[in-house]
Amino acid sequence: MKYVKWFDEISKEDVGIAGGKGANLGEMVKAGFPIPPGFVITINAFEEFLEGAKERGKKAQIARIISEVDVKNTEELEKVSALAREIVESTPIPEKIEEEIREAYRKLCEIVGEEVAVAVRSSATAEDVPDASFAGQQETYLWIKGEDEVVKHVLKCWSSLYTPRAIAYRATKGFDHYEVSIAVVVQKMVNSRSSGVMFTLNPTNGDESQIVIESAWGLGEAIVSGEVTPDRFVVDKVTKEILDRTISPKLVWCVYKDGKVVHEEVPEDLREKPSLSDEEIVYLAEIGKKIEEHYSHPMDIEWAIDKDFDFPKNVFILQARPETVWSQKKKEPVIGKKSGFDLLMERALTPFKIPK
Repeated sequence: MKYVKWFDEISKEDVGIAGGKGANLGEMVKAGFPIPPGFVITINAFEEFLEGAKERGKKAQIARIISEVDVKNTEELEKVSALAREIVESTPIPEKIEEEIREAYRKLCEIVGEEVAVAVRSSATAEDVPDASFAGQQETYLWIKGEDEVVKHVLKCWSSLYTPRAIAYRATKGFDHYEVSIAVVVQKMVNSRSSGVMFTLNPTNGDESQIVIESAWGLGEAIVSGEVTPDRFVVDKVTKEILDRTISPKLVWCVYKDGKVVHEEVPEDLREKPSLSDEEIVYLAEIGKKIEEHYSHPMDIEWAIDKDFDFPKNVFILQARPETVWSQKKKEPVIGKKSGFDLLMERALTPFKIPK
């Protein structure tokens, strides 16, 4: 296929083909981590979609429009964003690209054994890089089922390259709007009992000896949107001991119900309960440590526990990106401002008493 790559056909070196998210999912599949099956609609598909013979120059046209906008002017930013998205969503997808998307979805259904519900996720070329986090700048659509719906939401993901947040973030970080492009990940949906994020360092103080897991019931969107305060577990990276746990009252969850994703109140008997078992916490921490070792970098990882499977087959990794806050800070000596040499010299020069 020219416009579609399966996860096992790509690696972290393929950001220019699959975007940051798609490339990392491929990398983790190849490394043996538990990733839900899926494929990537490549950057080539988007570029050919906008720069095809009949529509040549649309991407340049959009880039020119948004490069002139004052991103501090919210009203103007939203107006330009809406115009750019309209240009994308009103452009027909070339037949050869659309047919490959449909064919890949049908194959995924065969692999899973049913008409599968999928997550359709944007994967921009400038996201998930070590010096910038584009998390949440483009859009993701959950529980999408059927060929027509998949095609429709691929188009929406493409246009989400021009959300107000994405335009403003690129402008602030100095990325060229014309140079940034987008792929789309289509991946089997996890029927999430619990989900959350995991940092392979402590995000409150940068301690690299600890892994921190934040977890809530249902889909991770309730955490991302700030609607729920998640449970928090701190794990020793070496001994896997659970050092600290904070169980928060979880009043709201995001779940799939009656054909759509809804936010509603958590049943009372679950609100005060831990959203992860101890064995799930330790298992997640083990996977997190291995992912960090694989990338040789502290990582920010999204995960989910599937209610349809038993432990440990119920644990899935949805995304992994380099941690960008503490990793960019200049490392200082562990003890105040003193280097190891300073400490050794200080110790050598300290007078000592000879026991009488």
